[in-house]
Amino acid sequence: MQKEVQLRWLFLANLLNNAGAAFMWPLTTVYMHNYLKQSLTFSGVVLFIMSMAMIGGNYVGGRLFDRWRPYWTAILGATISTLTLATLIFWHSLWPYAAGLIIVGFGDGISMTVVNSYAATVTTKSNRYVFNMLYMALNVGVVIGTLLVGYLLDLGISVIFTVTTVCYLGLITIVLSTFNVAPTTMSHESKQTVRGKDTTPKSHRQLIWLIALMIFTIYMSYALWESLLSVHMTNLGIPFKNYSEVWTINGLLIIVSQPIVSLFNEHFKIGTQVGVGITLFALSFLGLVFARQYIDFIIIMVVLTIGEVIGLPIAPAWVDDMAANDQRGKYQGRYNMALSLGRAIGPLFGGMMVAQFNYSVLFMTVTVLMLGTLALVLLRAKREKLLNG
Repeated sequence: MQKEVQLRWLFLANLLNNAGAAFMWPLTTVYMHNYLKQSLTFSGVVLFIMSMAMIGGNYVGGRLFDRWRPYWTAILGATISTLTLATLIFWHSLWPYAAGLIIVGFGDGISMTVVNSYAATVTTKSNRYVFNMLYMALNVGVVIGTLLVGYLLDLGISVIFTVTTVCYLGLITIVLSTFNVAPTTMSHESKQTVRGKDTTPKSHRQLIWLIALMIFTIYMSYALWESLLSVHMTNLGIPFKNYSEVWTINGLLIIVSQPIVSLFNEHFKIGTQVGVGITLFALSFLGLVFARQYIDFIIIMVVLTIGEVIGLPIAPAWVDDMAANDQRGKYQGRYNMALSLGRAIGPLFGGMMVAQFNYSVLFMTVTVLMLGTLALVLLRAKREKLLNG
């Protein structure tokens, strides 16, 4: 039996999973507010619970990958999401829709962690290259999903759920046909011996927790672009369509620049690359304090995207370098939990900060949080001589 899933299938699985998910996120607020006549607060609460369910899925996916069967864990995650979305084609009134979103969040959480965990077992390519390609697949999926949903909504909500279900059926097909491999992990007997014992070195575990904290602050800040920035830009007199165009620039720039960055990956220490990328990413938020014109937001998004492409795709590769072989799923799960939690908290935190202070204070606060957690990561990595994993 093969020892690893081929990278092209992991790429396609990640693309389909994220394309399907990207149909749901921008749709939720519009559908609940404009079609189901619910408040923005209600849709925000539903999205928050969906994020919490995704975090639960991240945890379950990581544990089952390590302690049960990776193949069946992958089938479980994809099946939960697919069956739920297929049900929503025919039954999408308020409460079925809200409950369905939450269940899909849980299934997607499992799938995200499982794909990352399988990627960590690929040996034919360097883990930096593998995780860069997964990151590009994620963004191609998001661009496809967010572009199509705007056109498909006019055809009816059932059409959107049908197309989304087709994406997930594609994911299940790939999982069933290519994920039944025997990844390199500990034997069953060895697992029984050390069950409950974390064999990842303590210094590595501590650094992984700090990386998770940094990722939390990064995605909490990134979520502000997905939620509050549309309001901020329209308050400045910038049309909403221009806000959408900024996201198109982000997606296309990632797709174009990702292969270029991957060519240079092996020439730098992971710590150096993460440090440069996250610094650029964080400083772009400081630029938002002074942004007033549409061109300002374009420049800021370009800087943010360059930082993102340099620093974020290899962060899970750094975690993989430090995790013990039999605990790759566990720590990829924690990484994804931090990411999902940041996305869930971001809009809530941003709304509270703007209500209490203003946008400028919010942007300065998240800049300090990101740079502060980055400094903790780099100082700890340097002290433990783990700047290269």
